[in-house]
Amino acid sequence: MDTLVGLSPIILMFVVMWFFIIRPAQKRQKTTASMQSSLKRGDRIVTVGGLHGKVDAVDDATVFLTIADGTRMQFERAAVARVIDESPAI
Repeated sequence: MDTLVGLSPIILMFVVMWFFIIRPAQKRQKTTASMQSSLKRGDRIVTVGGLHGKVDAVDDATVFLTIADGTRMQFERAAVARVIDESPAI
């Protein structure tokens, strides 16, 4: 019984860490992976380095971006930070 009472603060700290740190990070990671796997031609994206571009082609592990007229660059899918939503603001 004394062992259970002694371990309860450690167990409580783990539960709190799980709900406030580990779980949200896993959720964010899953969302990012889903976004990176659903990239398609024509999407406007921002890379981790802040480079804006339009997806020209998608390969298994890479994404080809058109940055400017005649400028095409190749990036890893993991380098894509977010897709820019082009819906009109109301």
